[in-house]
Amino acid sequence: MKQVDVLIVEDEEPKFIHLEKYLNELGNNLKITNARSVDSALNALEDNTPDLLILDMSLPTFDITDNEAGGRPQGFGGTEILRTMSVEDMECPTIVITGYPAFQKETGKTVKLDELSQELKKEFPKFLKGILHFNSTFSEWRVSLKRILEEEGLLKEINENINS
Repeated sequence: MKQVDVLIVEDEEPKFIHLEKYLNELGNNLKITNARSVDSALNALEDNTPDLLILDMSLPTFDITDNEAGGRPQGFGGTEILRTMSVEDMECPTIVITGYPAFQKETGKTVKLDELSQELKKEFPKFLKGILHFNSTFSEWRVSLKRILEEEGLLKEINENINS
């Protein structure tokens, strides 16, 4: 049985650890990799289309290192990745998980997560499966993530024993 290849695009280590830990609690058939910026996510997607993409919305342009500050912070960096996926016809099931309940657009208008969810689902109907609000204090994101994985048939794949 092939492992389920999951790419988590998340620049904040604590959030990545929460997501990785929860996915591993759901099943033992995962290969999880991490990209920490728009640039590294696009490079990872160019190299290999995963079975599941978990995507943060707010990302730095480049990976933050001792020598790199990350470039321009992008409040809608996840949208840039989604648009590239659309242009490249990558139909990888994608779930956006963000810690922000609202986003400020370049026009200055604040867009709540519900509105953003509707906009993005309309723009990317082929592969965007859901948008969740992440808060490590509450478990709603876990319930929603599990529900989406069940609906997409991915939870069964994640639970498959590697040796079966």
